[in-house]
Parts: sequence; structure tokens; C-alpha cells
Amino acid sequence: MKLSAEIKAFQKRLGHEFANPELLVRSLTHGSVSSATRPDNQRLEFLGDRVLGLVMATALLEADKKASEGQLAPRFNALVRKEACADVALQIDLGAVLKLGRSEMLSGGRRKQALLGDAMEAVIAAVYRDAGFEVASAVILKLWGDRIHDVEADARDAKTALQEWAQARGQKPPSYVEVRRSGPDHAPVFTIAARLQDGAEEQATAGSKRQAEQAAAKSLLDRLQN
Repeated sequence: MKLSAEIKAFQKRLGHEFANPELLVRSLTHGSVSSATRPDNQRLEFLGDRVLGLVMATALLEADKKASEGQLAPRFNALVRKEACADVALQIDLGAVLKLGRSEMLSGGRRKQALLGDAMEAVIAAVYRDAGFEVASAVILKLWGDRIHDVEADARDAKTALQEWAQARGQKPPSYVEVRRSGPDHAPVFTIAARLQDGAEEQATAGSKRQAEQAAAKSLLDRLQN
């Protein structure tokens, strides 16, 4: 299979040159452009999630040989959750080579966190199928880099951490209020305010309510702790 210059460049950013490039192309194919002769990346995504999980679990055990299961679990979740996968995908500009249908392209699919996270998992599976577990593990560890050693600071999601902060001080759980919604219906942008009972508030804007809520919670928590 002849690869485009863009996908060849992506292989370099990824750190793996495929012996079977069809695997890579399939991992980059979203359901919006799939057909009977062009399968999408969902099955690879399923496999990649498991490969990533095993690599991260092993890396965390090796990084902290005294950590309990209770300490390891939130660290693991922080490293394998969709946001982390999407962040790595952005790091290597995976969105630039995603194969999307017209509707997804028009709605900003190349920047959508869910699509990027899913595709990153599919690419991991493609590397695993192409070259085996050891190579896939090396690629993952290189791409995740310092995130593994710095994960303690990100082990709890911001909304949970903010709620715990508030409850420890006798306050009610924070509320999340949609301040503004802009953009077209197919690609909305939300501004969310995270508010505490004592009046403290921070706002954040993102392409989904969940992302905006998390960002607002993190911003508020950072201000309160600093």
C-alpha cells in the first residue's frame, strides 16, 4: 500500500514505521467514512485500550514499588482516560491524518477529544498488531513520557478534587452553571462557571460541557490552593 506524505510524516511523529501500513490506515479511519470495503477503527480501539492499560499498569508498578492498589488505581485512571489519550494525540498531531466523513470534518472532528482519544487507542493497537507488545510498549512509554512520573498531581479529576476540598471545609458540593453557549449547533462551545457556596468562582470554555466543567474546576482549585 502506498502511503501519502502526510501519513509517512505521521509515522515519524509516532515513532514507528509500519511493516503492514494497512493497519495504520485502518486505525485512522473513523466510522463516518467507513464502508464494507473500508473498515473503521472501532475494533482496533477496543484492543488498543487493553494494550495501553497493561503498559500503564506495569509502568506504575515499576515506578513506585511501595504504592498500594488504592494509590495506583487513580494514577492508572488518569493515564488511560480519554483526555490523556487525546492529549497525546494532539502532541503528535494525529488529527491531521484522521480519515473522516464530510459531516465530521465540518463539525471540527479533527479537534474533538473523543475522536482523538479513540483514534489514539486504535493506533496503539495497530502498532501492537504490526510489531508485537514490546514495540507497542516502547512507543507508548515514549509518547506518554513524563506523564507517568508526574501522574500523582493529576490522579484525581478536578471536579472530584474540588468537591473534596469544599466538603472538607463544611461547604456544599460545587455547582456548575452554563454561562454561555456559542458556535453552530453541530460544533457548540460552552462557557461553564464552577461555583462554591462561599462565592468563589472560576469560568472555563471548551467544546463540551464536561471539558469546560473540568477546566473550570481545575482553575478554581488551583486558585484556592495557591
